[in-house]
Amino acid sequence: MSDVVSERTKKLNEYARRIKAGETLTPEETAERDRLRQEYIEAFRKNFKAQLDNTVIQYPDGSKKSLKKD
Repeated sequence: MSDVVSERTKKLNEYARRIKAGETLTPEETAERDRLRQEYIEAFRKNFKAQLDNTVIQYPDGSKKSLKKD
């Protein structure tokens, strides 16, 4: 896991803990949290798509079909 991903996750978890504890985030912190969430979602989608693109289904007759969209 890269340092950027690790730091992003740590910061998001920190905000979540603070909110759960009943704290209120400043407008700047809320904006940063929203930006970090969006980055996380984009990275997740990109990685999930890459995983699906590399997935192959093998049917009982032995034929194979890639999930990658052409």
